[in-house]
Amino acid sequence: MIRHIILWKLKSEIPAEKVPEVKAGIKNALEALPEVIDGLISLKVHTEGLSTSTCDLMLESELRDEAALAEYKDHPAHVAVADGFVRPNVEVRLCLDFEA
Repeated sequence: MIRHIILWKLKSEIPAEKVPEVKAGIKNALEALPEVIDGLISLKVHTEGLSTSTCDLMLESELRDEAALAEYKDHPAHVAVADGFVRPNVEVRLCLDFEA
């Protein structure tokens, strides 16, 4: 099994009153993906970190194997979410993939 972890920092120019809406949009769009992408076992987006956090969101997902991770990255549904919700709102992205 592969664990795919992403940390994001939202763009600083997003007004504070829009941040909850942006986070919810990213969360809802990403958490729908296990229903449409084969090999994506689970996916959860964490949006409410403690005040000690240095990022705004975390994606925590499990995939069947490395082939499933490669398919997920290029899957049209994932690309649509990344292009429509994530990339327009994020200025920093960190990723860690590992075998669990």
